[in-house]
Amino acid sequence: MMTIKTASPALGIGISSDGKQVVSGSRDQSVHIWDAVTGDLVKELKGHTSSVWSVAFSPDGKQVVSGSNDQTLCIWDVSTGDMVKEFKGHTGSVASVAFSPDGKQVVSGSDDQTVCIWDILAGDLVKELQGHTGSVSSVAFSLDGKQVVSGSHDQTVHIWDVLTGDLIKEFRGHTDSVSSVAFSPDDKHVVSGSYDQALCIWDVSTGDLIKKLKGHTGSVWSVAFSPDGKQVVSGSYDKTVHIWDVLTGDLVKELIGHSDSVSSVAFSPDGKQVVSGSDDQTVRIWDTLAGDLLEELKGHTDSVLSVAFSPDGKQVVSGSDDQMVHICDALTGDLIKELKGHTDSVTSVAFSSDGKQVVSGSDDQTVHIWDALTGDLIKELQGHTGSVSSVALPLDGKHVVSGSYDQTVHIWNALTGDLIKEFKGHTDSVSSVAFSPDGKQVVSGSYDKTVHIWDVLTGDLVKELIGHSDSVSSVAFSPDGKQVVSGSDDQTVRIWDVLTGDLVKVLIGHSDSVSSVAFSPDGNRVVSGSDDQTVKIWDALTGGLIKELKGHADSVSSVAFSSDGKQVVSGSDDQTVHIWDALTEDLVKELPDQTSASSTDKALTQKILESALEINLWSFNQSTGWVSSKSGHLLLWLPEDMRSIIFTPFTKLIISAQPITHLDFNSTCIGTSWGKISVLDY
Repeated sequence: MMTIKTASPALGIGISSDGKQVVSGSRDQSVHIWDAVTGDLVKELKGHTSSVWSVAFSPDGKQVVSGSNDQTLCIWDVSTGDMVKEFKGHTGSVASVAFSPDGKQVVSGSDDQTVCIWDILAGDLVKELQGHTGSVSSVAFSLDGKQVVSGSHDQTVHIWDVLTGDLIKEFRGHTDSVSSVAFSPDDKHVVSGSYDQALCIWDVSTGDLIKKLKGHTGSVWSVAFSPDGKQVVSGSYDKTVHIWDVLTGDLVKELIGHSDSVSSVAFSPDGKQVVSGSDDQTVRIWDTLAGDLLEELKGHTDSVLSVAFSPDGKQVVSGSDDQMVHICDALTGDLIKELKGHTDSVTSVAFSSDGKQVVSGSDDQTVHIWDALTGDLIKELQGHTGSVSSVALPLDGKHVVSGSYDQTVHIWNALTGDLIKEFKGHTDSVSSVAFSPDGKQVVSGSYDKTVHIWDVLTGDLVKELIGHSDSVSSVAFSPDGKQVVSGSDDQTVRIWDVLTGDLVKVLIGHSDSVSSVAFSPDGNRVVSGSDDQTVKIWDALTGGLIKELKGHADSVSSVAFSSDGKQVVSGSDDQTVHIWDALTEDLVKELPDQTSASSTDKALTQKILESALEINLWSFNQSTGWVSSKSGHLLLWLPEDMRSIIFTPFTKLIISAQPITHLDFNSTCIGTSWGKISVLDY
């Protein structure tokens, strides 16, 4: 038996046609796809806004359909995890979903008492089948795709004609709500499970009740036929899974192990295994022939939350509430290694494909990579802001994926421990904005961790770029307007494709918040400034780190390239402005804090600025960054990444797209100190 730990009770379960993957729906609003052999989490599909009651694979295994309490059905691409279609039309929870045998249609049953048939390609509602007088809890297609069976809280089972929508048969015999229905492989029989604790097997052609299977001591939540039609499996509120002989009605196996209600069951394609999902937050895979628990491993001092086999089957790894990871001999049950390092419950564990490493996720918000042979901690991956609920390794072992209560999914480089990708989105303060070169679009970054691209003319939201794990502090367009770069408190710099919204590169290297980012004039490089007191220059094409500029004694708050791309200017909380050679990384100039400007310079600056602004006579040179009076006096110099924020060609006034309280002109000097940079007081 294999146990897969889920972060929330598994409500719906399905298995792919090749038996290699399991899909589960959960109260946590997500759909999970698991590796049926290793138990590893392959994909987490997010999009529903309430509990996911039912899930199913398409016949070719390339898609998954899910039904939710949010009254929608979603079609997902298994390989990418993307949502392909969302069907809206039900006025109650969608309790059950299933694909047609040709994969072209989906059937759904709802608390609104209807059964709906949908066209996947067109996204249209094909038929709405009405006739039940209670919530529809379960639906399924016949193998030939010509009929649909539905079970309802009205205690009946209905057989419908898919083409006409007509009710063909109504089966009565249960004394309580019908919770689950399924066709036999030859379409000659239907099995139904009920709150009355019984299973009924019906003859489709005659409508006769052939067998009534009794043995459960609680409501039957889920039923399914074996591939050869000779057996039926059932899951019950009594915490057990039963396997029945269809011909005799005898109970063949009782599978005991779940500690709470069994909500969903299914056979593997070869009939040798059964998968079950339970309110105890586990998914279990059973051997249908033996039905036995092969080994009991002891050693943890608290609840065991996750287990997995090594690829060769000789070892088992387990994670526990006792904060430990144990590696045990699968044959003897002996404890081989105890891995200490987490400071809270270990929620998820997995072996690498070669069995040489173990990865674990914990409520302490970290992911650990361990040497399975020595027990040494190889890497601690930090970045999540909530409990890590699930971890998995791909076959090549080069990355680790982790899911967290902070609503993010992280992809890590298993070799370096670097965070490569993060997927997220938010609704909080806007921290940075910039125009596209043609002035037609605006990009904004927010504390809600997202980047938005807006249409200036219509005000429409063109793209929402989701990926940062913390506040987005800075954004900028590339010179050709085809890309956007964003810097975040998550210590990363990201490059996005404006047209598709795709994440092109994640630049990882800063050890603190990234406060400012900008493209070089040719678009081939990106500069970033960080609270870690460094300025970094990156290759925008490869994502490689070209230069690290060190010299500031405090957070770097702003950075920009010179117009020829040969120099970089940076401003810092250490009250200095540095000008760097972008090629040699030498510090060319250090401009001290602005308090050294003379009172004469300040007075002259104030007078000229007040005069120019009063009569709106000024001009701006986009290439040099200078705001000049009509007489040619240089009034204000703006670094490159600020020019599109402050300057707009639609007015004669200096208008900021950010909430600037005022421009501190006492810090903007001309005359003997005209080279000083202005201070923008936000």
